[in-house]
Parts: sequence; structure tokens; C-alpha cells
Amino acid sequence: MKKLPIFFMLVMPYLILAQKKSDETIMASIYDEALSNSPLYENLRVLCKDVGHRLSGSSGAAAAIEYTRQLMIEYNFDTVYLQSVMVPNWKRGPVEILKITNSKKQGVIDFNALALGNSVGTGPQGILAEIIELKGLAEIKEHRDEIAGKIVFFNGPMDPTLIETFSAYGAAVSQRSSGAAQTGPYGAKAIIVRSMTQSLDDVPHAGSLRYEAGVKALPAMAISTKDANLLSQLLKDQADLRIYMENYAEILPETQSYNVIGQLNGTLLPNEYIAVGGHLDSWDVGEGAHDDGSGCLQGIEVLRIFKSLNIKPKRTLRAVMWMNEENGGKGGKAYADMSKSRNEYHIAAIESDRGGFVPRGFTSTGSAKQKQQLLKWKTLFEPYGLHDFAQEGGGADISPLSNQGTLLIGLLPDGQRYFRYHHTEEDVFEAVDRRELELGAASMASLVYLLDQYGIANQ
Repeated sequence: MKKLPIFFMLVMPYLILAQKKSDETIMASIYDEALSNSPLYENLRVLCKDVGHRLSGSSGAAAAIEYTRQLMIEYNFDTVYLQSVMVPNWKRGPVEILKITNSKKQGVIDFNALALGNSVGTGPQGILAEIIELKGLAEIKEHRDEIAGKIVFFNGPMDPTLIETFSAYGAAVSQRSSGAAQTGPYGAKAIIVRSMTQSLDDVPHAGSLRYEAGVKALPAMAISTKDANLLSQLLKDQADLRIYMENYAEILPETQSYNVIGQLNGTLLPNEYIAVGGHLDSWDVGEGAHDDGSGCLQGIEVLRIFKSLNIKPKRTLRAVMWMNEENGGKGGKAYADMSKSRNEYHIAAIESDRGGFVPRGFTSTGSAKQKQQLLKWKTLFEPYGLHDFAQEGGGADISPLSNQGTLLIGLLPDGQRYFRYHHTEEDVFEAVDRRELELGAASMASLVYLLDQYGIANQ
């Protein structure tokens, strides 16, 4: 008996090597399936072209719910069901009007503008006022005595020197999300926001804002980066520049919607869950191809690959299409509440919400032990071009699962082009590359396989 530990010490390296070879073989088969036999790209085409944009509460969202439900039924997942969730019902209304009325150099100048999501409208009377330009929220207090009665123009650009584009977005987006709430107390009449992109173009970017209780809700619009530069230059030349704003956006009572969930039941540990997917809603411009049709259909593709390769998961796998990430986050919260009420435990959740671009790695949020375990699998992904496992992050829809001690993971694609399309009319099917989309799905499926096989440490 004393010789047994020595024996195991001798054979253990060979067992580990054999297991690694087995993992490499399974991953190779996953990538082969995704790159050779996947219907993913065609599924995205249907979602984008036949369904189109799908803002929460809209008929497009309802059509997307039914399309993804039927798709997962067609793939014969063990269970496919809808989870009820009440969502905001914001309507943009007729085309917005935004124009300079008194430029001494150019006269009347029309801008292509978009009302920000959750914004109130001006109504038919519109708003005509002088403008004050601020480079960010930090300048509000400095100019607080100049704000009353004016339209505040937030013109802080995304930092072009930051290689990590999501860091640049995170540093600038507070102007859009909080600008109205923070200038309202100083008497602002409305706000205009420079679009959140590093591109210099004529395309305005949508996105949501948040109002605060007890603070007057101000109408808010976004303009393109070229228009923002023009407006800024004109203000330098003419301090009394006036702008007219008219929009008919309104927030209606919450309405019924659904998360869409497809499931493969676990064979050994069915009470441990791994969720994977994206948010099904999109803005009401473009087709929501990168944001986040790609992530949703990649999540479905993960489970389809398991079915196609006859990989029987040990744990229960779920593909989840969360509703209302864009202007409320109600779907992610409802899913976590449902999971808690059922006393479920998610060992991990993977969200794809950074576009259908070529994958470069995974972000993660969890304990040091969990992240260390994830990092051990990095070498398995390096042959497929994934090398960045160090960044923090998960996803907005899976973040409510953190209370379970769940390891939160985000697919990390190359982000250099993402903010060219984000929240715009340019986010259409044609902007997505088939192979890059499929590589992302294969990477997600491979990580789900490893998580399912080996589990993950609890917090």
C-alpha cells in the first residue's frame, strides 16, 4: 500500500497530459463544427433582415422573442421557455428636429440628431435657447451660474489614445447617461451630447439616459461627431448662438415582455448551471447586428454545437436571450430573481455583448481563485488567437448573478471597430463578418465545455 502514492506520483503527469490532449481534441471538433457547419450567420441574417430593430416593448422585440424561441425548439433543446418580465415602453416618435437658427456665418444649419433613450419630448412647441458647451460632467459646477435657461452641449470626446476602446467609452459615457440629471438642478432647458464614438462621421449614436427623482426631466439628443465639431467651432465664433430642438419622445407605462431561455439538462450535476447568451433588445435604429444580435445567436449556437457533436453536459446549460439591456436592465434582474427563487446555483455565466468581431480572449469578474482557474485554460485557446484573459468584466445582464458567487465572463472580441456601429443605423447585418462571428461562438462553446467538465471554484 505504501507504494501506491509513489505510483500515482509517477503516472499523474501522464494522466494530466492525456486529459489535456483530450480537451484539445474536443475543442478542435468544436471549432471545426462552428467553422464548417454552422447556421449562425444565416440565423443572424434572419434576425436582422426579417425582424429588424427590436427596442423593448416594440413589435420588433415581440417578433425576435418568437423567432429565437422557435429556433431553439427546432434545435431540439431539452427545454425552451419564456420568462415573463415587465419592461420600459419608450417611444421615439416622429423624426427629431435640431437646428441652429442664427449663425452669422451659415444661417440656419440642420443637424441629424437622435433623441436619447428614455428622454422626454419637447412637444410641438419645441425649445429655442442659447447654448453652453461643456467638456464633461466635471465642468458643471464650474459653470453652474451660466447654465440656467440654456441648452447644455456636452462635447467631451472618447479618448482616442486609449487602445482599449471600452475604457474610452466608460470614461465618456457619463455625459450621456447623467448629463440631464446633473444639469437640471441648475436650470438647464435641455442637453445635446456628442456621440460616443472615436470615429469622425455624420452618424448620431443613440443610447439611454437616467433621470433622478425630484429633478425635472430634460429633453436630450445626440449629434454626430462632425456636427459636434462644427457646433463647437461656431460657438467659439459666436457666443450668442441659438439652437432649436423638437422631438416627441415619450415614456409609456411598462409593458409585458420576455426573456427567452433554451436548456440542455445536465447528466451528473443538473442543479449546477452555466448560462450563456446576450441581450435580445436593440435600439430602434439599425438592425442591432453587433449589439446584440451576434451575442444572442452565439449563445444559441453554443448549445447547438453541443447537440450536434453529441457532447452530453454534466451540468445544465442555458442559452439566454435577455430582454431590456439597453434602457433598463430588467431582463437580467428578472433572470437572477427567478434563479434565486428556485434556489439555483450558476457556477458561471458568459455574456457576449461587444460585437461579433474576432475574439481575442475573455474578461472575468470573480474571486482570485476563480480567475486563476480560468487563466489555466489560456494555453488551450492560444492556438485560436485568444490571449487576453487579464481584463476585468462580465456583462450587464449577468451581473445580478454575482450574489450566487457566479464567475462572470465576457467574450472579448477585438474592439477597435465596435464604436463605429454601436447604437447607430450602421449596425446592420452586412457589418458582421461571418468567420469572425463563428470564431466567437466556437470560443464560447469551448469555454463552456471546460467549465462544464471541470467546474469552477466557489467564491
